[in-house]
Amino acid sequence: MIKRTTVRLPSELLKKAQRKAAAEGRTLTGLMEEGLRYVVSDKQAKAVARPEIPVGKETGGFMSGIRSIKDIEELQDLEYIDKLTRGFRRSFRTSMY
Repeated sequence: MIKRTTVRLPSELLKKAQRKAAAEGRTLTGLMEEGLRYVVSDKQAKAVARPEIPVGKETGGFMSGIRSIKDIEELQDLEYIDKLTRGFRRSFRTSMY
């Protein structure tokens, strides 16, 4: 049986979740359900991958255009969407022939 509920989320988290769901061609509900299943499962991965921080060669600090962690997260979101899009294009091309 499926039940409805209300969830309160920070707006920034909700926006990221909506972008991820849209990029993957799925619903926000499906994304949240998968996340909750992962959290309550006993099979959680122990190691968490750390994000790669873009470093500029000139200064050794953040790459130009990167001012904060938020900029890095947006860059990662764009790279993730690009990878998904390229994967969809490849699978579409191969299914056409």
